Amino acid sequence: MIIKSNKRLIIRIIVVILIIGAVGLTAVLGINGFIIASEKDRIISADEAAKLENVDCIIVLGCYVDEGTPSAMLEDRLLQGIELYNSGAAGKIIMSGDHGRATYDEVNTMKQFAIDRDTPSEDIFMDHAGFSTYESMYRARDIFVAKKVIIVTQRYHLYRALYVAKKLGLDAYGVASDPRGYYGQTYREAREVLARNKDFLLSIFRPEPTYLGHVIPVNGNGDETNDK
Repeated sequence: MIIKSNKRLIIRIIVVILIIGAVGLTAVLGINGFIIASEKDRIISADEAAKLENVDCIIVLGCYVDEGTPSAMLEDRLLQGIELYNSGAAGKIIMSGDHGRATYDEVNTMKQFAIDRDTPSEDIFMDHAGFSTYESMYRARDIFVAKKVIIVTQRYHLYRALYVAKKLGLDAYGVASDPRGYYGQTYREAREVLARNKDFLLSIFRPEPTYLGHVIPVNGNGDETNDK
């Protein structure tokens, strides 16, 4: 009798666990689909971006660098951002990435890459504390006083960036930088599902980023952000 009762209890526990797991998975996939569907119309071509009016800046989101050399993904983001700048889509660029320690510096690499391609230094701002997509958008609004922006990154990443930007009050459009395939992209796509859910929650509670600091309006001189 006790054995049968224990079996029934175990079965009930398993059923409850399965139900909770199914509900959780449904919620995760539902939020993921919602973010993609809600932002897909904000992803536009470079030609369409060049026709937008009153854009404060182009935001190029950071990615891995290796001893001052951009990774393939970051190089493509930078080339797309420079192309948009040259087309007149916006007169300023924010290079937003990780410069949280002296031994790793995405943003100076990004800025130097653009300078080497004849982009004026004063038109390039560095966000040294763009440690995440959420923090990059938050700081674009509060530190750089941007209101209307064009975000540049790979398409899979744009949905989340645009969603966060919208929830923080930015009028944002995205231009995808996907001229080639990237090693490990299947893993990135899977991880992005969880990242979208994370930023969905952050956009509700809106915690402050790791660092804020004094205001540096993006309509000023980008050399104010230089640290070298």
